[in-house]
Amino acid sequence: MSVDVIETSIIELQDLMSSGAASSESIVKTYLEKIDEVDANGPCINSIIEVNPDVLEIAQKLDKERESSGPRSLLHGIPIVLKDNIDTGDNMSTTAGSLALAGHKSSSDALLVTKLRNLGAVLLAKANLSEWANFRSTKPISGWSSKGGRTLNPYVLDRSPRGSSAGSAVAVAANLCAGAIGTETDGSIMCPSSSTCTVGIKPTVGLVSQVGIVPISRSQDTAGPIARTVSDAAIILGAMSELGHLRDQSTETNDDVCTFYTDNLRRDGLKDVRLGIVRSPYDFGAWVNEIFDDAIANLAYMGASIVDPIEVNNVGELMHNEMEVLLYEFKAGINSYLESHNDPAGMGCLSDIIRYNEQNSSEVMKYFGQELFIMADEKGDLDSKIYLEAKEENIRLAGEQGLKLALDKHDLDALVVPTGGLPWVVDMLNGDCSSGHSCRPAAVSGYPSISVPAGFVGGLPVGISFIGHSYQEAKLIKLAFAYEQSTNVRRPPEFLHEVSI
Repeated sequence: MSVDVIETSIIELQDLMSSGAASSESIVKTYLEKIDEVDANGPCINSIIEVNPDVLEIAQKLDKERESSGPRSLLHGIPIVLKDNIDTGDNMSTTAGSLALAGHKSSSDALLVTKLRNLGAVLLAKANLSEWANFRSTKPISGWSSKGGRTLNPYVLDRSPRGSSAGSAVAVAANLCAGAIGTETDGSIMCPSSSTCTVGIKPTVGLVSQVGIVPISRSQDTAGPIARTVSDAAIILGAMSELGHLRDQSTETNDDVCTFYTDNLRRDGLKDVRLGIVRSPYDFGAWVNEIFDDAIANLAYMGASIVDPIEVNNVGELMHNEMEVLLYEFKAGINSYLESHNDPAGMGCLSDIIRYNEQNSSEVMKYFGQELFIMADEKGDLDSKIYLEAKEENIRLAGEQGLKLALDKHDLDALVVPTGGLPWVVDMLNGDCSSGHSCRPAAVSGYPSISVPAGFVGGLPVGISFIGHSYQEAKLIKLAFAYEQSTNVRRPPEFLHEVSI
């Protein structure tokens, strides 16, 4: 049974399975065919690092369960891809894209994976990523890992997919899965989503459990959904979230947590809201500015009150303290992770990884080095005064005196900003020449944000971001959904070889 999965939503896939027109097994088979056709052959975009060898058996069991007792949730039988820094206690590896962890299998699922499995999601594959989630070198190549090779941007193949969740976003954009899970420390969900015409949600830090994710920073790390539509992203976020504290505040009960963020999605969701427009210092060039201005006009047309411009304080002051915090927390976090996972290759701490990379530099470091690893390994413990002061200063500058002040001062429902500049031409010799992004304040403060497609330049996607207060994901999703429905920007990739003006 062949299933049309091109631009097919989670709800549409559920309807096909409920009517008997398709099964989870047939949907999985179709996605596997697409992976073989597009990812491994064809344009060879290389977004999938490993297919789950048990995926058909899992789908068959879920089909039998649907027949006997009905679906568990909106994700029952739906194929989802995980970034390869998220633990699965199955026959798939968790490598963070590193040859140093090749063949490393976790004995248990990440907590978010347990939630997805319990709701009947089918874990289709692991996605390629920027090695160690882009935290190895000061001059990395987005989407490249020593284990998985380079992931290509399916819209224009010579352009960067941007950010470490490149494989997750590219797999979604190219219709190789129904949705994916990425992770972000600073821009790694938002940037690849913007660059691949997908919807990415960077949740409030703490809304999604960090347990079982290869860490960078306990202050900033979060997993989040990447999907083709706001509705699909909202369904996945509900499934993976720690919703207990939010449920206590809700007057209604939700039997299916997948509907937690979708119940209030309305086309008129922008009516009578106040949106602050952030322009400085995020000037990403005339092409992006024109798309951003069109987006603002659409927001106003849909009923939003526009406050333009809004200034967010301290943006330029965040980078130094952020890096200090990340280096300290990475050393502590990765050492703890490796110690607890009993890697068969003997990778028990960061020093072991550094040594392995040096001994295998011709494969692991042929394009860039491991400067960040070495800098992190030289740091002290998390009781260091330097670390504690940097962390406290970061949170104050980005949150209380940054985003929170901007939102509260003007009584705003959200801030709106272009997600980033245009994807650059990949340069394997010199590394990324980033065109910039607007993700740092939300990343450092832990506040939520969502990137939504806003337009195209020469075939390259451009996204805009909505940023709000902590745990205001429901509001941001409502705003993003109304904007998405009024503009209908999303279109599948054409695998262009160069930009076309």
